[in-house]
Amino acid sequence: MAKKVSKNARVAQRAQNAGSGRDFVKVVKSIKDPKTGKYSYKEVMIHKEDVKDFFAQK
Repeated sequence: MAKKVSKNARVAQRAQNAGSGRDFVKVVKSIKDPKTGKYSYKEVMIHKEDVKDFFAQK
């Protein structure tokens, strides 16, 4: 049988992963072409704190 991991061990594991890639998210932004009216999509991996800035820019 597998060992059960205590709550304290999970909290400690989250603290160890603080600087890892878990702070990054994938965002998708739709961009409309003014000439044809078609949409294209821009996919980017950015830090969690930069998401609002990404969607604010044109």
